[in-house]
Amino acid sequence: MRRHSQSHAAKEANKLFKQTATKPATDYEKAEQAFHANRERLKAERLAREAERRRQSERTT
Repeated sequence: MRRHSQSHAAKEANKLFKQTATKPATDYEKAEQAFHANRERLKAERLAREAERRRQSERTT
């Protein structure tokens, strides 16, 4: 059996839904990304400190 190629309509739809070239981020977007990255880093550090405190308290009891 021969495989059929995509129809013209399917090809056009795929062109429309392809990712567009990413435009450079605005200063606002860069600041937002930096803020969220910093917030996630601080959250991870806080969780690590809390886990360490729990481990230390379990050792002493």
